[in-house]
Amino acid sequence: MTSYALFLGCTIPARQPHYEASARKALTRLGIGLVDLDNMTCCAPPPLQSIDMETSLAIAAHNICLAEEADLDIVTLCTGCFESLAMANNLLKENSKLKARVNKILSNAGEEFKGTKEVKHYLKVLMDDVGLERLKKSVVKDLSSLKVASFSGCHLLRPSALLKFDDPERPHIFDDLIEALGAKSIWYRNKLKCCGGLLRGYADDVALAIARDKIVNTTKAGADCIVTLCPFCFLTLDLGQMLIKSAYKEEYNIPVIHYAELLSLALGIDPKELALDFHKIRLDKVLSKIT
Repeated sequence: MTSYALFLGCTIPARQPHYEASARKALTRLGIGLVDLDNMTCCAPPPLQSIDMETSLAIAAHNICLAEEADLDIVTLCTGCFESLAMANNLLKENSKLKARVNKILSNAGEEFKGTKEVKHYLKVLMDDVGLERLKKSVVKDLSSLKVASFSGCHLLRPSALLKFDDPERPHIFDDLIEALGAKSIWYRNKLKCCGGLLRGYADDVALAIARDKIVNTTKAGADCIVTLCPFCFLTLDLGQMLIKSAYKEEYNIPVIHYAELLSLALGIDPKELALDFHKIRLDKVLSKIT
């Protein structure tokens, strides 16, 4: 069994236990071991990088140091955490002077970044360690009548030169993994455009307008649901539909579901084990099409 240090970040354990539960159950069923390490901290997300880059890199590197001590690569669920940790890992591996400055900060905690481990998003783990063909063979439920609007968010793909995940202009890995489950991944207008989530708290009206655009476009395309990877995108599009109803007097009720939840359902994991009640928009429409 291949094992990884699981990095949950802050939002998932605090607000989305259904995401964590589904990821743990699905990855374990597919033979991926997940190890919880003590003393993991915040990933130092992109907004912190704009305040103090070296401090944010040191925070990210602290978590990588813990994985190096455990001799494990890191797997993330949140795309924001993936961007922060993978970018720090690759920047520090490539720039010895920057690595020395960050290690000076880390020395205050008795740590040293060596650059011996990798940071992967769990989609990459599915591609590398499971593979599309084994994933297809592991599916026990029929999802063939389900039309899915995939939304990867911004942080999975860029900065592409550092993250090296997928083509940032024509990404396909996420859609390939959806179709490996038997569902149909559909195209919709402005598919790669931001959900507006990071503007919440700063320009709420603009954030909601951008989220509404995403909901309108996926609805017009005939999607049965939106599938997300990022906990902030999930909140923006799931909870956001209640805010849209209040502000715009429009009701869409399009289910929003994390890929790990869809994967779990396709693998035959009982929906009662997935804490689906945490969704603001009910998943009845999705569940009725999984047989």
